[in-house]
Amino acid sequence: MGSKIDVRAEFPILNQSINGKPLVYLDSAASTQRPNTVLAAMDRFSKTSNANVHRGVHTLSQRATDEFEAARVTVQKFVGADDPAEIIWTKGCTESLNLVAASWGGANLQSGDEILLTNMEHHANIVPWQLIAEKAGAVVRPIPISDDCVVDLQAFRKMVNNRTKVVGIKHVCNATGVVNPVCEMAEIAKSVGAIVVADGAQALAHVPVNVKEFGVDFYAMSSHKVYGPMGVGALYGRRELLEAMPPFMGGGDMIRSVSFGKTTFNEIPNKFEPGTPNVSGVIGFAAALDWYQSVGKEEIWAYENELAQALRNALDQMPGVRTIGKCENQAPVVSFVMDDAHPHDVGTILDSHGVAIRTGHHCCMPLMERLGIPGTSRASFAVYNTNQEINVLIEALKNVVDIFSKC
Repeated sequence: MGSKIDVRAEFPILNQSINGKPLVYLDSAASTQRPNTVLAAMDRFSKTSNANVHRGVHTLSQRATDEFEAARVTVQKFVGADDPAEIIWTKGCTESLNLVAASWGGANLQSGDEILLTNMEHHANIVPWQLIAEKAGAVVRPIPISDDCVVDLQAFRKMVNNRTKVVGIKHVCNATGVVNPVCEMAEIAKSVGAIVVADGAQALAHVPVNVKEFGVDFYAMSSHKVYGPMGVGALYGRRELLEAMPPFMGGGDMIRSVSFGKTTFNEIPNKFEPGTPNVSGVIGFAAALDWYQSVGKEEIWAYENELAQALRNALDQMPGVRTIGKCENQAPVVSFVMDDAHPHDVGTILDSHGVAIRTGHHCCMPLMERLGIPGTSRASFAVYNTNQEINVLIEALKNVVDIFSKC
């Protein structure tokens, strides 16, 4: 390989054996592992600053609040937002997308309005819109894709009309790695005044993100997809939209005053952050973004894509194996099917070799239905993977072929 990044030693979880074999972790599209710096940041907070935020005058609370808000600035700068107040802490992309659908959608969608979603969307960017559409009398329509899992922009242009109120776009497809043309789709959506909601779950760890340049109105993020902890994420929203939206949930810290006669709400971002937040998770999220940038975005992108392309080349040489999703701009996700083996059987056999991949529909059942397959086997790369691990995967897949050739 032309490039090499040696950070593997920073990920202690990778130094173990599974079923008597060295762990080969190729499921980073589901959850990336965490480097020591992230683990240390969370541990330090728990040991030295653990307290609730925004509510105490004592030193620990003030210290926790300062770190909590500094983390918000880190995310704001990472995605190119104008204002830290445009960053709302959530449990992850799923909650972020539900927040937009329930709050913005609940306040703005009316009977006959249309919500356009790509045919490759994750269920988290489909089901919330279906729920609110049913209440409002709106309609959810799929944006067609090609056999190579690329959005049909010509068909999309024809679909957009004065009834289009929402366009939902997965920035990077978790099932195939296809990177969608967010800027171009946002421009088309804006031509009819629709809001643009982007699912950035798979994007943060791989491709440059600048919400202002993209022209999106909302951008959902998950920490555990970019070397951070689970159970925490963020939503970027344009200030004027967030200020006009009603709260998503009620509780402490999202209010100005409460009485049985009337409750008034806090300013953003607090209006959308009721209750005790996952403070250590937020700090871990920011530490992950700092670590990621210290390694180098462009270097990581080049390295991961060399790995992914090496695997695609190897799979192309294997009889009875077909990769799913092909385009010029593709993140390091390699999805494939084997003629004689169900994806779940592939995953089980690979696990016996210590190889962890993801199998199934990847929470993209409409995509699988469009492709006419029950699911795929998916190997997804991160900066800690190696070329040697590709060799291990290929040898394990040969074992799958041997087993099913005898059936």
